[in-house]
Amino acid sequence: MDAAGLIDEVGEGVEGWSVGDEVMAMAIPLAGHGGAYVQKLVAPVGSFTRIPANTSLEEASTIPMNGLTATQMLEKVALAPGQVLAVSGAAGLLGNYLVQLGKAAGLTVIADAADKDRALVESLGADHVVERGPGFADAVRAIVPGGVDALTDASVQREEALPAVRDGGVSIDVRLWKGTGERGIRFEQAVVADEYHSFGKLDALRQRVENRLLTPRVAEVLPAAEASQAHRRLEAGGVRGRFVLVW
Repeated sequence: MDAAGLIDEVGEGVEGWSVGDEVMAMAIPLAGHGGAYVQKLVAPVGSFTRIPANTSLEEASTIPMNGLTATQMLEKVALAPGQVLAVSGAAGLLGNYLVQLGKAAGLTVIADAADKDRALVESLGADHVVERGPGFADAVRAIVPGGVDALTDASVQREEALPAVRDGGVSIDVRLWKGTGERGIRFEQAVVADEYHSFGKLDALRQRVENRLLTPRVAEVLPAAEASQAHRRLEAGGVRGRFVLVW
């Protein structure tokens, strides 16, 4: 769902873009234009923007999907500056962006991490880092006894993490879970496909990278022929950053 590259051809009537421009784009696998596992991508206007200055194409390709997902999640939980956000899966790239964008919005952020990832998550600006795993909710409550205002559940812990949320708070899921309806908690779902033409939001992410408020992270650059290997490594877990396939 992410891509970056050079514009090879500009459609009839399209203004403001030229052959050779370096851009990053969101691609929808089920859309008529196809996903990003291609050498050449047809990208409708609104689905792409220029890559951030001083950023490689490989780095830029990691921004659209996770950046737009994080943006949408924070919009849907709709917290005000000073409120408290919990982030599960903070060591993954989506979690990274949630921590950084949450801090940029003035939120107090509690994030989880395994010991080996603690320094990384702390470097993103999290106010508190708790141990990843089944004790997440208890650890969060030890910091905020009344519970956090919102949970962005990037690691899909669901019922296991839900006790971290205060009565009347909000939890948002990345895989369409509608929640339990308990304790007056509002349950939201992130649907990044809805951001396919969100040029303004994508361009805002570009600006945040340029202003060093958001950090793209590439795990490894691989030739497209090794896509199956990349998927096997993803399934094994523990990848930090994104694999980037190059055609």
